[in-house]
Amino acid sequence: GLGFNIVGGTDQQYIANDSSIYVSRIKKDGAAYLDGRLQEGDKILAINGKDLKDLRHKDAVELFRNAGYHVSLKIQRRLQPQNGPVGHQGDGESGGLPLAAILVPGLALAVTAVWILLRYRQRM
Repeated sequence: GLGFNIVGGTDQQYIANDSSIYVSRIKKDGAAYLDGRLQEGDKILAINGKDLKDLRHKDAVELFRNAGYHVSLKIQRRLQPQNGPVGHQGDGESGGLPLAAILVPGLALAVTAVWILLRYRQRM
């Protein structure tokens, strides 16, 4: 799995008058925990480009179960940690990135640095 639990949906509102999907728990040593970007209380706006607005809880769960290996989440960060319902920043939305993208940033930086170094040396 993706390593987190969700709450919410049109049939199981976590916050009154809000049918959004929220992260309720990050499982220790799961994919989301190891990635480090997702936090408990985050509102999930979309998964792999599929909007989660106005979905029943079980339909949202099914989307997550069938998401595949490379997953992109569009989230809205909570304002601050709380017990119970969470507060959110206005309309500020953060863009989603595939979970796998965090696994190789060092390699990408190293390749870029080597390429720049080689280009610089060729000009000398």
